[in-house]
Amino acid sequence: MSGNKAVKVQPASRMTGLPEQFFASLVHKANAQTAKGRDIINLGQGNPDQPTPSHIVEALQEAAPNPQYHRYPPFSGYRFLKEAVAERYMKDYGVELNPDTEVAILFGGKTGLVEISQCLLNPGDVCLVPDPGYPDYWSGVSLAGGTMEYMPLTANHAFLPDYDAIPVEAADKAKLMFINYPNNPTGATADSAFYAKTVEFAAKHNIVVASDFAYGAIGFDGQAPISFLQTPGAKEVGVEFYTLSKTYNMAGWRVGFALGNSQIVSLINLIQDHYYCSLFGGIQAAAAAALTGPQQCVTELTAAYESRRNALFAAMDEIGWHADKPSGSFFCWLPVPEGYTSASFADYVLEHADVVLAPGIGFGTHGEGYVRLGLLAPEERLQEAIRRIGKLNLF
Repeated sequence: MSGNKAVKVQPASRMTGLPEQFFASLVHKANAQTAKGRDIINLGQGNPDQPTPSHIVEALQEAAPNPQYHRYPPFSGYRFLKEAVAERYMKDYGVELNPDTEVAILFGGKTGLVEISQCLLNPGDVCLVPDPGYPDYWSGVSLAGGTMEYMPLTANHAFLPDYDAIPVEAADKAKLMFINYPNNPTGATADSAFYAKTVEFAAKHNIVVASDFAYGAIGFDGQAPISFLQTPGAKEVGVEFYTLSKTYNMAGWRVGFALGNSQIVSLINLIQDHYYCSLFGGIQAAAAAALTGPQQCVTELTAAYESRRNALFAAMDEIGWHADKPSGSFFCWLPVPEGYTSASFADYVLEHADVVLAPGIGFGTHGEGYVRLGLLAPEERLQEAIRRIGKLNLF
C-alpha cells in the first residue's frame, strides 16, 4: 500500500449548492421497508409501469446490427428523427417545425430542462419557476448560478400561475420561465387562453418560456392537451420540451426534444456539442418508428390511466377522501387529512399502510398540504392502497 497521504477533495461550490435530490430520499425510504419483507405499494414516483410497445422494441432490434449506428452519430442527431418529431407535431397539433433549425434531440426531457438554464442564465439572473413544480427546474437554475422567483400554483387559480400577481420588478428582471401542463404534480391542464397570456407576458418582459410538455399525450375526459407551440407568437418567445418517456413508455430509453425558437435550439445544440455525441443511432431509429408508426398504443395507454384514475377515486370516495380528479398527466394531487403535514402524512402511511406517496412539500412550499400519487400500478393495487389507508381512519 502507498504511504502517500490521500488528496483532499474539495467540491466546486456549484456541487455543494445543488438542491437535495428529493426523489432519491423517497426511494431510499421505500427500499428500506421493502428490505424488511413488507408488501410496499409504491405510488410516489413517476416511473411508467407498462412495457414499451413491441413494434418500437422490434425497431431497435432491427436497427441495432446496422454498422452505421456503431460509429459516432452526427453531433446533433440524425435528421430522420428530427423529421419524425416534426411530422408528429404537425399531425397532433398543427404546428410546423423546421427539422434543421427548430428541433434539438435530447438525452431525455430532463436533460434539456437543466441545460436551458445553463444556456441562458448568468450568475444572479432570475428565473420564474412554478411552486409546486418539478424539482429539476431548480437543479438547472442552481448549476447556472441563477436565482428563483416562485410562481404559486393554487387550487383557487386552477393551478395556473397568476401573471398579474408577479411583482413587476421580478418580471422585469427574469430571463427565463418554466411552465408545465399537463402538470406535475397537480394533474392540472392549461387552455389556449392561458398560453396566449403566457406569450403576452413573456413578450412584454422579455422572458424566454420553457414549456415542459412531458405529459402532452395524457389528457382525460375526451380533452386532448394542447401544445404551447400552438399559440400565435409562441416560437418568438420560447421552446417546448417533449419526451417519449410517458407517451410511449420509453422512460429508460432517454429520448427527448427541444422544439421551437431557433436561437434557443441552436444554443442547446451548442452546449450538447460539449457534453455528448448524441444518442445511439439504433435508439434514434426506434424513436422515429414510435413517432411515425401506429399511435393506437398511445390511445390505449391514456385510456388505461383514465380507467385507473376513475377506479382510484371511486375507492377514495368510499373512505371519505375527497379531491378533484386530474384532467391530465398520470398524477393525482390529494389533500392530506387535518392534523398532518404532507411529510408526516406520507411517513405515517408508509409506516402503517405500506403505501408510498410523495409529500407535496418536496415540490415547493405551496405543495404543503398535499401528497402526489402516481397512477402507475394496476387498478387492483391502487384500490388496495386506498383500502389500506382507509383502515387508518384518518378521513
